[in-house]
Amino acid sequence: MVRFPRWLTVFLVALIVVGVGFRFVNLNHKVFSQTEVDTTIRAAGYTQAEVDQELFQNQPLAAITLQQYQQIKPGSNAIDTVRSLAVEASHHPPLYFLIARGWMQTLGDVLTRLFNSPLTVMRSLPAVLSLLALPAMYGCAWELFASHPVSLLATALVALSPADAIFAQTARQYSLMTVLVIGSSFLLLRAIRQFQTTASQSATAQRHALRQPITWLNWGCYGLALILGLYTHPLFTLTLISHILYIGACFVWDAQFKKHRRSILQFFVGAIVVAILCFSPWIVVMLVKPQSFGSGIYWSQPSSELANVLKQATQSLALPFIDFGFQNLFTTWLQVLCLLLIGISLYILCRHTLFVTWSFVLLWIAIPLLLAVPGLIWGNNRVVLSRYLLLGYPGIQLAVAYFLATRLSMKRVYSGRSRLLTRNYSPYKLQSDPLAIWQTWVWRGVLGGAIAASLASLILSAASYTWWDKGVSATNYQTVDFLNEITDPILVSDKGDIVTNTGDLISLSYHLKETVQLLPLRNSDFVESQEFQTKLQGKNAIAFRPSQTLQQALEEQYGQLAQILSTKQLWKISVTAPQKIEKSQKN
Repeated sequence: MVRFPRWLTVFLVALIVVGVGFRFVNLNHKVFSQTEVDTTIRAAGYTQAEVDQELFQNQPLAAITLQQYQQIKPGSNAIDTVRSLAVEASHHPPLYFLIARGWMQTLGDVLTRLFNSPLTVMRSLPAVLSLLALPAMYGCAWELFASHPVSLLATALVALSPADAIFAQTARQYSLMTVLVIGSSFLLLRAIRQFQTTASQSATAQRHALRQPITWLNWGCYGLALILGLYTHPLFTLTLISHILYIGACFVWDAQFKKHRRSILQFFVGAIVVAILCFSPWIVVMLVKPQSFGSGIYWSQPSSELANVLKQATQSLALPFIDFGFQNLFTTWLQVLCLLLIGISLYILCRHTLFVTWSFVLLWIAIPLLLAVPGLIWGNNRVVLSRYLLLGYPGIQLAVAYFLATRLSMKRVYSGRSRLLTRNYSPYKLQSDPLAIWQTWVWRGVLGGAIAASLASLILSAASYTWWDKGVSATNYQTVDFLNEITDPILVSDKGDIVTNTGDLISLSYHLKETVQLLPLRNSDFVESQEFQTKLQGKNAIAFRPSQTLQQALEEQYGQLAQILSTKQLWKISVTAPQKIEKSQKN
């Protein structure tokens, strides 16, 4: 067990407080992405089809009118939220959306008035939920290493993690998923340890342990965590798979597990069976509506640049410690150093801890990483990789925390309190030779560098209007700035080729001035009508991310569209020269 100096303990506690604060800094600052809009639409009880049918009517609209779809649908209830997901987005189980609906109904008006922004309502929920990951990580690290310093350092790494902070400020279910991934792992380890402690003495003690209320309570809590995790996101199954592989591996290679194999297996399998049975109604929904499952993963389509994907994978793996939002030679080297630190930490963990410890952490990391491997081959973007790897980030943080904690103090005292802690170690006294002191300060410097990188990442992210996780909405702020500066703008758009324009139009509405009008088109045929030309007369007509069909129709009528900005989101329509209409008038 490692003993930290008092100043280091106080410092880590202060860092945890700082990390908590960054989860709530500038919640309204960044672009509200189309995926966050989609979350709010479904939590409010709307379906995408309902919104599209009401929105795309070939009629000019004030931007602010679009925000009605971000409020609870009149006359709706929780069943409408579930129905919206079941019909159109079965790849999203309903737990988080139901919690978000309750949050909107209970605190929506209060938070909007208090912070003068409706964005606070939806983003404050994941920020609050993300705080639960901190005690869960502390407990998980304690179960693995039985060391308060290691647990404290692991908690501090989670609090300062740029990855956790990003998803804590995103109105999606990822922060809740992180909490349940860590929480379920903690509950599994605690259930096993407490059962083994009670049943380790004799066969009679084991039978007594099977009847203990605390045993049933522990495994019941673990089963509940599995149910909540499955109803949060399908990716949670990766955590469940890692738990199954861990139990199987321990039964084969660990003697202590073999002694209680039958009893542990009964409780473990029972918890999984109950969780799957409780989740089976939504499994039926996903089987009945398979097309909705596929419709939500357009972002996982392949890209052609393997080198770029490898770079994105490096950024994603280093994300628990560094994320500057831009890429150059300096940041690349920092990310490589982070990967080196992670690699060394995993090596030391496997060398210096028992099988039941390092196998748990290694499987925690490896299973999500294996799922991300096809992305490396096919070319998935960084957003996709980070969502897969999000489940493995806590394992990385645990490994790094163990490695650095064992080297942060000049006095390292190992105890025999837990068999999960170390193997083949003998207690030894404080080393006072200059080399040992120098090595200790080197590793403190490494920790300081990791903390500095995390703090710099948090500061840059908090000050930015957008970030890489916003996906196709990342450049919406540039669109808003341009439209707010020109006179009499009218924004022409349709649903788009990747069906994200609805969410992005609502995203834009939060920041557009009242002078900006929107003209959502039902289809491209309306472009040929005299009514469309009349609506554009005297206006600065701009096309927003038009589909290929709409762009072709506009160019046939008004000539080549002129690209505005470098984002390829805005195209200037030359209203003064409607070619087809002029030709028909001459004839």
